[in-house]
Amino acid sequence: MYILEQERAADWWEVEALFDLTFAPGRTALSSYRLREDVAPIAALCRVARAEDGGQVGGAIRYWPVRVGGAEALLLGPVAVHPTAQGEGLGGALIRDSLERARPICPRILLVGDAPYYGRFGFSRAEGIEMPPPTNPDRVLWQALSDGAWDGVAGAVTRAV
Repeated sequence: MYILEQERAADWWEVEALFDLTFAPGRTALSSYRLREDVAPIAALCRVARAEDGGQVGGAIRYWPVRVGGAEALLLGPVAVHPTAQGEGLGGALIRDSLERARPICPRILLVGDAPYYGRFGFSRAEGIEMPPPTNPDRVLWQALSDGAWDGVAGAVTRAV
């Protein structure tokens, strides 16, 4: 059994090891990582699924500030679940929990991912958004956490500095 809690500074390397384990080699070469370089993640939205005994991190999610055509947005990702805990709903729990926590922080969420998976959490294909290349535009997804949050927002996604 796992509980969701705030990622602690001491979790950083365990979470990074989890991301290394669950993603292909070279994950940091992806375009979304260029948006994260030298930018701190949103600490309040960095969550882990930790074993109830306070032990192993079974899942993790992070968010990063970005700008889309000058407007503030949050870049969701990465999100990962340890192979031994996959199929238990941890990824979905982390996503739903963090989206609720993101609501008062920023109404615009963006990610690069699998539409069939993220669609069940309210994400859809983003229109008029330009991620750094080489990003497949069909994998750029968004969600508005308040009505009209993406209205009139378009353009290049850039680092928040």
